[in-house]
Amino acid sequence: MRNHPAVVLVAVLLSTVSLPISLTGASVALPDIGRDLDAGLAPVQWVVNGYNATFASFMLASGALADLLGRRRVFTVGVAIFAGSGLLGAAANDIVLLNAARALAGVGAAAAATSASALLAGAFHGRARARAFSLFGTAIGVGLAFGPSIAGLLVDTLGWRAVFAVPALAVLVVLALVPLLTESRAPEAGRIDWPGTVTFTAALLLLIFGFVQGPEFGWYDLRIVAAFVGAVGLLALFVRVERRRAEPMFDLALLASPRFLGICLAAATIVAVLVPLLVYLPSYLTTVVGLTPGAAGVTLILLTAPTLVLPLLTGVLTRLVPPPLVIVVSVAVVAVGAGWATVLGPHSDTGALAGPLLTIGVGVGLSIGLLDQLAIGSVAPSRAATGAGMINTARLASETIAIAVVGAVLASTTAGRLDDPGFTGGLHAVLWTMAGVALLAALVVTVLVRRKAPAPLVDAGRV
Repeated sequence: MRNHPAVVLVAVLLSTVSLPISLTGASVALPDIGRDLDAGLAPVQWVVNGYNATFASFMLASGALADLLGRRRVFTVGVAIFAGSGLLGAAANDIVLLNAARALAGVGAAAAATSASALLAGAFHGRARARAFSLFGTAIGVGLAFGPSIAGLLVDTLGWRAVFAVPALAVLVVLALVPLLTESRAPEAGRIDWPGTVTFTAALLLLIFGFVQGPEFGWYDLRIVAAFVGAVGLLALFVRVERRRAEPMFDLALLASPRFLGICLAAATIVAVLVPLLVYLPSYLTTVVGLTPGAAGVTLILLTAPTLVLPLLTGVLTRLVPPPLVIVVSVAVVAVGAGWATVLGPHSDTGALAGPLLTIGVGVGLSIGLLDQLAIGSVAPSRAATGAGMINTARLASETIAIAVVGAVLASTTAGRLDDPGFTGGLHAVLWTMAGVALLAALVVTVLVRRKAPAPLVDAGRV
């Protein structure tokens, strides 16, 4: 049974579906966590932001580590960290300890996610590999689509602690399967870009700290100003470091390709609308509309269900319509859905929410898979892995910053309570801003994906 493809597939899919559930599930539990641990909005926001920030920051570094030390080894460590931190978070009686556990869970999730795809590639070949990766993408979609509803049911029946304990217990099964997996390494693994990793992580954490704590400390507080200044300085240092390294984790030369840049912009814009809604809509539906956590989670299926169906139809659609046009339309549809979602109000019902939430979901569903395919296809074959890593980092960094910004707006309009008066108005302002930004992004993406960079720029390598 060692390295049997079916065993590898089960281990990878079980771990993969647990990662997005841990993100969307935590968002449903936020109101209960705040009440139970007697924590204000800013500390509670770190339950989501801490996980997302470390997930985004360690994605590329953990991929390089897996190539260097072994995919099975890094996968095992990542799953173990994710499971242990989940159980620690479930047992936490202090918001600081819970946030520390969540940040650690993000590190484990990054290690597990990056090495999981390499394990699949080593176990499957030919058409079987295509089917395996199709299931891999479906597992991510299932986690996003049903994470809120599963978490809502867990909160209703077992309490918020189950949101962290259940995914942790699920991946413990994966640890039992690890001895059946075969180790593999990259033939020519490069060195880990620690300077790039440290500067990128520190810049992202300082930026999020500024947005999360700004409403509580005051926007002109010295700590907040220092955080934003430090984030800008570290980002500039990160760019300088990456330009000088022979093997950078974030190859800035790829951004010389207008098409690749446009695809990354589209990916970043779409998740910047989707994920903050997954995080803050459950709180709105429970505290303002009056739904139970379970009912709020079920309502969010309207937002995520299209991501399960439409990726299967995108291949047929792109035979009739140019793929770049599909991407532009998907961003525009997300913009329309965000504007339409301003019908949300204290007396909203599921019927009124169906149209806007499904519209946003359609825009997201049209782009899943296609964006990655176009990103890899827009760079030289020798840069495919780097291109894939960059678009994923763009997604994670964008959604992490968007969650922090939206949280800052809602904290300011509700005086840190996430309730009316103020929640409805703040959410409407957020949705209109999302619609405007997404519409502008659709126009920019239209221009960029129509252009092609000269071949030497795309193949620039590490000159």
